[in-house]
Amino acid sequence: MAWFRREKQPLKPKEVSRMRTEGLWTKCEGCRQIIWKKDLAANWQVCPKCQYHFRLDARSRLRLLLDDEAWTEHDTKIETTDPLQFVDLKPYGDRLAAAQQATSLKDAVITAEGKMDGRTVMVCSMEYAFIGGSMGGVVGEVITRAIERACASKVPLIIVSASGGARMMEGTVSLMQMAKVSAALAKLDEARVPFFSVLTDPTTGGVTASFAMLGDLNIAEPGALIGFAGPRVIEQTIRQKLPAGFQRSEFLIEHGMLDAVVPRFEMKDFLVRSLRFFAG
Repeated sequence: MAWFRREKQPLKPKEVSRMRTEGLWTKCEGCRQIIWKKDLAANWQVCPKCQYHFRLDARSRLRLLLDDEAWTEHDTKIETTDPLQFVDLKPYGDRLAAAQQATSLKDAVITAEGKMDGRTVMVCSMEYAFIGGSMGGVVGEVITRAIERACASKVPLIIVSASGGARMMEGTVSLMQMAKVSAALAKLDEARVPFFSVLTDPTTGGVTASFAMLGDLNIAEPGALIGFAGPRVIEQTIRQKLPAGFQRSEFLIEHGMLDAVVPRFEMKDFLVRSLRFFAG
């Protein structure tokens, strides 16, 4: 019966308890308090103790903003061709496959057409969990099509940004999306169709340098990191310590870079009031 010998000591009661509760709690980066994850999810990823705004996934964002959690998605089949066959620590194709499996998305944005307070709107919601919400050829193409669709049907456009910027694995193909999306927004402006840009944590790089700051209203969530280069890169470049809260939404609105900072729970009401003012 040698095969039946116990090779390891049995777990102690405290170890069993820790294993059962692992993953059920998280620590708030704002107040450093421990929060039950179910409470956080029920509160739309906002800390119930200090109102710190955690990141919210793209589909939850749509459920928060649109009426009756009902919408029609567009351009869901577009996938990148991996134009450079890029490889760093691992092939770009492997990164894409892992991100697609983790998020159930083809790329880092969802375009949804639905109702907001009974009014038809076009919403592009970016997914940070998909390779940092980076903008490659697919993201640029999907957002450009959404702009063109909004322009043709005279439907207000809302883009919710959550991105680390242009996707380096696609090189110039990624960078050209900045100009392409901006040109499409210029046509939307000529057609006098409202465009509201909602900036969440983080909105950086080529996304900030293009469509994220081109809204008729640029609206941010509290505490969102917004900028082109990150604060660490800037500090290393200028060799100076940056002010507290630099590049956070509260800092930007104080310096005239934003139109409003709106808490997550109030965002839909704020957008509805803005639509009534701009679109009548």
